[in-house]
Amino acid sequence: MSEAAQARYRVGGMDCAACATKIDTAVRRVPGVEDVSVSVTAGTMTVRHDGSSDLKAIEKRVTGLGYSVAPLTGKAPVRESKVGHDHAGHDHDHGHDHDHDHDGHEHHGHDHDDHGHEGHDHDHSHGDEEIEGLHGHDHGPMTGPWWQSKKGRLTIFSGLALVAAYVLGHLVPSIASYAFIVAMLVGLVPIARRAVMAALSGTPFSIEMLMTIAAVGAVIINAGEEAATVVFLFLVGELLEGVAAGKARASIQSLTTLVPKNALLETGGEVKEVPAETLSVGSIILVRPGDRISADGTIVSGESAIDEAPVTGESTPVRKGAGETVFAGTVNGDAALRVRVTAAAEDNTIARVVKLVEEAQESKAPTERFIDRFSRYYTPGVVVVAALVAVLPPLLMGGAWGEWVYKGLAILLIGCPCALVISTPAAIAASLSAGARRGLLMKGGAVLESLGKVTAVAFDKTGTLTEGKPQVTDIISYGRTEVEVLSRAAVLEQGSSHPLALAILNRAKADRVPVPPAFEVEALPGKGMTGKVGGETLDLLSPPAARERGALNAEQDEQVAVLNGAGKSVSVLLVNGVAAGLIAMRDEPREDAKSGLATLKAAGVRAIMLTGDNKRTAAAVAGDLGIDWRGELLPQDKQRIVGELKKEGLFVAKVGDGINDAPALAAADVGIAMGGGTDVALETADAAVLHGRVGDVARMIELSKRTMRNIIQNITMALGLKAVFLITTIAGITGLWPAILADTGATVLVTMNALRLLQIKT
Repeated sequence: MSEAAQARYRVGGMDCAACATKIDTAVRRVPGVEDVSVSVTAGTMTVRHDGSSDLKAIEKRVTGLGYSVAPLTGKAPVRESKVGHDHAGHDHDHGHDHDHDHDGHEHHGHDHDDHGHEGHDHDHSHGDEEIEGLHGHDHGPMTGPWWQSKKGRLTIFSGLALVAAYVLGHLVPSIASYAFIVAMLVGLVPIARRAVMAALSGTPFSIEMLMTIAAVGAVIINAGEEAATVVFLFLVGELLEGVAAGKARASIQSLTTLVPKNALLETGGEVKEVPAETLSVGSIILVRPGDRISADGTIVSGESAIDEAPVTGESTPVRKGAGETVFAGTVNGDAALRVRVTAAAEDNTIARVVKLVEEAQESKAPTERFIDRFSRYYTPGVVVVAALVAVLPPLLMGGAWGEWVYKGLAILLIGCPCALVISTPAAIAASLSAGARRGLLMKGGAVLESLGKVTAVAFDKTGTLTEGKPQVTDIISYGRTEVEVLSRAAVLEQGSSHPLALAILNRAKADRVPVPPAFEVEALPGKGMTGKVGGETLDLLSPPAARERGALNAEQDEQVAVLNGAGKSVSVLLVNGVAAGLIAMRDEPREDAKSGLATLKAAGVRAIMLTGDNKRTAAAVAGDLGIDWRGELLPQDKQRIVGELKKEGLFVAKVGDGINDAPALAAADVGIAMGGGTDVALETADAAVLHGRVGDVARMIELSKRTMRNIIQNITMALGLKAVFLITTIAGITGLWPAILADTGATVLVTMNALRLLQIKT
């Protein structure tokens, strides 16, 4: 475990950001640990260490706090990429139904105990079960009905104990107070146990600790009934948080269930069904009409309409034929396809998206870091205020001890920063998931925050604003039909893979023009092609080569010049040495380029096109799109221009395919890679648009702005509720249990508000 000493764990039972902070604090104290990042929404923890740390000790710290923990993958650095696999492969054995998402963590609870024992003293083992009761178990409820989770059972049990205490108290008033104390202990013991563990591992002011002090205090001042109610309400709040946290998690995980479990593999002439995760790169699979494609690959034979909506959000099916790329999880339409697998299960597009989103959720946003720092002082601050409220009035102003201690305890409950701490990560996790489901990938909260500030976007031309491959734009014929010109040109270009040749062949195919077989076709280097078909000698030449032969008259020459002026490449067709027609081609803008740029402009964002192409073509394309441009640029020029825009005080996003403009992507405030699905240069970019829609850049910026608004609402709600309850408590209007609602209630409100981001329809 030397150079990339990194271990990833799946941690069960985290349902609010305070949990993550507790785990983070505890694990950082293990000797040899360099860095820890915990994601509540993904339910993962990544630990970087120098190789000397005892991984068992790390696991023991986490279980001690009452969470289940299981190593995610082989520890070897090589296997890092398998993270996505945990779901991609694993869940698959469990059937698609979502209850089982996450390897049916019902087991993890227990199987965890086994793990525990290797390094655990046995007297603790029972404790594990106990403690886990509260926070145990992955995503609380998401693994089955909520009432089957330990947290759910504890809540129900505590509720029943409370009801029993009321009934007993009414029947035998003399023992009422004891009945409530027992009812309270049912819920409080697991909470108190976790409070102690957290304090020992570096988090003295955990919500559990505040809860415990408040409940015990309430019993001392004879408010046993309220203490029991408060504990029960706290458990209900925790349970709701678990449900909400599970929802956000399920949303991104649901992507992995799109990939079918089985595939039809062709081997030695037969087809047999094998598990999808066993497919190796290079194997050939058969995809029947209506089936989901089980791996990323390229089509070997067959042509069909493919519904990519599940992966790309693109509503209209895309026609694809031999040589084109297909993604795992998309649905094959009307014809059987044979596909050569290009990525193993754990590296397919969906697995990579899920892994990217999980890692993104671990990287904190600036707002979140600020709030974490804030809560570090906020909670102890509230504890001090609570103590003062409890002690000063009775001491200085002769207030009644009981009344003021009661108020102090209520303030303690208000002091829990849970709602505040989760306000940012909940919103960010929800919008990262929402984005990913529409093919908008962002590497973490910081990127998501900065996208909203973008004021200028620099686009690459080729492959970003345009399709990246030339298309036939004009066919001009002399004395023949357009079909005859196209058909003869296509005959000569058969079998060639040059982009201009492909443009002609694609157009012929699209127009269903017959292309007869050719004889004696040969290339004339630097000039064009020549061949004989059906008794005619055909030449397809560049304009200079046609002029050499004296085949163009003045008027035709003029037409060529006009087409060139519009940035088009022209080929001249000669039949028996006489000009028969011109075919003009250009790399045309993507269909949504114009509307996408208009959306940006409407949002007040300036757009500019940077291209290495000649100025004529650049001016022509930019003119069509109505956008500023700079042409004939080298990669370092693009980088320089991005720098200049930043100097003008603009916040710049650079959009490109990430291949020749990596320096510019890195120089921009936000680098967005856009283009061919899997080979997107995600390494250099901060964000990626998987489906090459120009409008997606505007959507990303809009998503970011919406998320920031959501975060502000969340923080306002969390602090606002606390402020209101703080005042009403001191004024003596509200007591203990409204106080607990100030926190768990706020947490639930905040989480529900954040989940609204998942509903984004684009």
